[in-house]
Amino acid sequence: MTNEQLERYSRNILLKDVGIKGQQNLLSSKVLVIGAGGLSSAATMYLAAAGIGTIGMADKDKVELSNLNRQIIHNTNRVGIDKTESAKQTINELNPDIKINIYNEISSKNISEIISQYDFVIDATDNFETKFLINDACVAGDKPFSHAGIVGFQGQLMTYVPGKGCCYRCVFKEPPNKDCVSSCSKDGVLGAAVGVIGCMQATEAIKYILGIGELLTGHLLTYNALTAEFRKVKLPPPDKNCPACGHLTKI
Repeated sequence: MTNEQLERYSRNILLKDVGIKGQQNLLSSKVLVIGAGGLSSAATMYLAAAGIGTIGMADKDKVELSNLNRQIIHNTNRVGIDKTESAKQTINELNPDIKINIYNEISSKNISEIISQYDFVIDATDNFETKFLINDACVAGDKPFSHAGIVGFQGQLMTYVPGKGCCYRCVFKEPPNKDCVSSCSKDGVLGAAVGVIGCMQATEAIKYILGIGELLTGHLLTYNALTAEFRKVKLPPPDKNCPACGHLTKI
């Protein structure tokens, strides 16, 4: 590590569970963040600040003014440009050490190849179809990932690690009918609450890479910003009939 890196990451290195070796592990790690919105803003900025060496950013949208109450990785001057490019600029300004890979589309055609290049995946998307796509690809590709979602004042997250606990599809089965789904554009969302959940996704990724602490495997953590309450719910064991991971539980 360079003298500049030793200074930049000094507060990480002082942690007994990190140290020089742990920081080197972070610098050599690769995390893919799918979505470049509110959850991603907090998650990606803290991943970059922590020294995650390579960050992949995937999103097809452009920055809109209505994004800025929660998507703090963007700014007013970047309205109209690709979110991935805007995010890359912010990350580079925060930490020039970090390599950024940009993907302007994630689909069933390319997701398996893309996730194969990363150590951990963060689902920071806002639609169910993509969430199920991420889950199924990560299960098939033996990749750990953090799921999160938030609308209004309430958020949730869980972590999937191959061989440890149920996957997202075990819990939520199938994407719901679009007419029955709440969304930020329809029902609103508190930006600061989004930041709380995004920060926790970054923490899950860092803990996984360092091999420390307890991950949210087999649990769903919910957060109510109005009451400042967290609730950790134990999830059922993997579903043997789950079309994504069921074959992994059968003897």
